Amino acid sequence: MARIKDVAESANVSTATVSRILNNDPSLSVSGETRRRVLEVVNELNYKPGRRKKTKAFQEQGSYSIGLVLTNDEAIDPYFMSIRQGVESVCDQYSVKIATVFHIGKSHFSSGGMNELDGLIVLGDVNSEELKGVYSHNPNIVFVDFVPEEVYVDVVISDFETATLKILDHLFSKGHSRIAYIGGKGLIRSIHNEREIEKEDVRLSTFERRMKEKGLFEADNVLVGEFGPLSGYTLMKQLIGKPSFPSAVVVASDPMAIGAMKALHEAGLKVPGDISIFSFDDIEASAFLNPTLSTVKVHTEEMGRTAVKLLVDRMKNGRELPLKVILPTELVVRESSGPLL
Repeated sequence: MARIKDVAESANVSTATVSRILNNDPSLSVSGETRRRVLEVVNELNYKPGRRKKTKAFQEQGSYSIGLVLTNDEAIDPYFMSIRQGVESVCDQYSVKIATVFHIGKSHFSSGGMNELDGLIVLGDVNSEELKGVYSHNPNIVFVDFVPEEVYVDVVISDFETATLKILDHLFSKGHSRIAYIGGKGLIRSIHNEREIEKEDVRLSTFERRMKEKGLFEADNVLVGEFGPLSGYTLMKQLIGKPSFPSAVVVASDPMAIGAMKALHEAGLKVPGDISIFSFDDIEASAFLNPTLSTVKVHTEEMGRTAVKLLVDRMKNGRELPLKVILPTELVVRESSGPLL
């Protein structure tokens, strides 16, 4: 069996460097070539580090080291930043330490660097089969805002299906029947490369089903791009140019809605006089727009806190039965949605 010393000698680096590379130490300054060489040797020698033995005091305190896997740019979408803040807010309470943060598209995922962790919390859409391939020594994984096909993991999501139905019923009650949808593509991301697999977005599928039930669905008024303000702006520009311009739009996220409202303002269209807007997330900025944004309040911080509780239950109590927690949402009706004029 290969030892860390063998890896270090073959890669011509110190054992400390090998350890820090495998643990994704952000303070380590090495060249990309060195990092690549070490990881190649790890694979060639099939090196698998042993689990670090916790001291008696550590075990008695019930402390755990976990990894956090991030899939989205928090600077663009504060939705995921809020979930992460929820995770971090209760870690001390449950004697949990976030030992490593993995960024999809930036971090290297390897069994050597991950199997030392007691558990993982994954924020967003990640290929769970790939993840299990490198994190295989225990089932302590919680996915937040994503339901993978595998049934061995815990899941925390929000009830977007009910929320979408409530939005539509609200708009119907205000006299709207020509309602459009602007959203982003649901993409499951690979941890090893840039490959992405498209997935169903429950907001879009629920919108389509309900509109068809009412005999009101117009495929030409469904536009899907990327999540974020720029895409919301671009898609709304496209919608403005269509002959079947709607009286209301359901937008999949507040950042997209902010971009959409800018496009409407530039076109001289009034919200809600000419068109009503209703979106999702209830980020802080939504209450400070002009007009203020009608949206679905998603309890993002509670999603993060719940993920920690589920993970601790697995790590501390050995629960094996996977749990799926669906948190409720709330409609927040503000100025951007109004009656059909």
